[in-house]
Amino acid sequence: MKRIRIGILGAARIAPAALVKPARLIPEVRVAAIAARDPARADTFARRQGIARVHASYAELIADPELDAVYIPLPNALHAHWTIRALAAGKHVLCEKPMAANETEAREIADAAERAGLVAMEAFHYRYHPLAGRMREIVDDGELGEIRRIDTSMCFPLPLPGDIRYRYDLAGGSLMDAGCYAVHLMRVLAGDDGDPIEVLGARALTVPRDRRVDRAMSARLRLPGGVLGTVHASMWSRRLLDMRAHVVGTRGEMRVFNYLMPHLPHRFTVSVGKRRRHEHLGEAARTPTYRLQLQAFADAIRLGRPTLTPAADAVPTLRVMDAIYRAAGLPLRGEATATR
Repeated sequence: MKRIRIGILGAARIAPAALVKPARLIPEVRVAAIAARDPARADTFARRQGIARVHASYAELIADPELDAVYIPLPNALHAHWTIRALAAGKHVLCEKPMAANETEAREIADAAERAGLVAMEAFHYRYHPLAGRMREIVDDGELGEIRRIDTSMCFPLPLPGDIRYRYDLAGGSLMDAGCYAVHLMRVLAGDDGDPIEVLGARALTVPRDRRVDRAMSARLRLPGGVLGTVHASMWSRRLLDMRAHVVGTRGEMRVFNYLMPHLPHRFTVSVGKRRRHEHLGEAARTPTYRLQLQAFADAIRLGRPTLTPAADAVPTLRVMDAIYRAAGLPLRGEATATR
């Protein structure tokens, strides 16, 4: 395969930054088609982004024999349905996070990807930046001593109650949209390779017009090895902007601000005893996370290289998120019906 031809399901706001612009810098990738619920919106998106073909429906796009892969930035409740249909149609899939609305759906996707023998990759773009690997390396190499506590957060302001990220039928909520990053990073730092993470308790602040939807969520966890942890997520609370990771060990601690898009300004400090240093990752750290993610997706398809966020990795992430919702007394996500 000389060039991967990708189609987009939905004219989502994230698509230009996450796929279209990075694809212009990666010769092995071409964004070739788009479909959206609103054909006029798809036409406008295609003209603005230089996409050659517009399909009348999602089903028509995934059936296109000239496409090799599909990018899915649809609402969370539609991820599993269209990922599984795309895999069944012989398409590789890059799906926005979280890959499913709950653990059951995540297992269905992982099984479908294994049966099809195709790449199904969850779009946790931060994971492909050198910062994420370096954070894990510091935790693993013993510099901080025995790890005792890990805290992660992903909070940003979205005071728009009408936004789809606040819709229960579309699997919305702060834990789903923002918190999935914090839960995923918690797993990365804890070295979670399948050992259970126990949710000790959780508290949600809900949207007044729909008490099923969390605008903020906090949870206490017990990680593998007895390490304690906390996860904080919000789209509408006092925590206006908080994208942090804090790891405490018996010898020292590590603090990171802006692990999400570290090619932009971020802080990365390690303190051991009385010594404190700021880590700098050099020129490699300046490459945007979305470009690194798309390159990894292309390499997995063309060269058979493993990805850091395969479909199977979504299962334990959604397992923890389901447990947090239960502990907070809220229903699980995933009751929406896929359409088109």
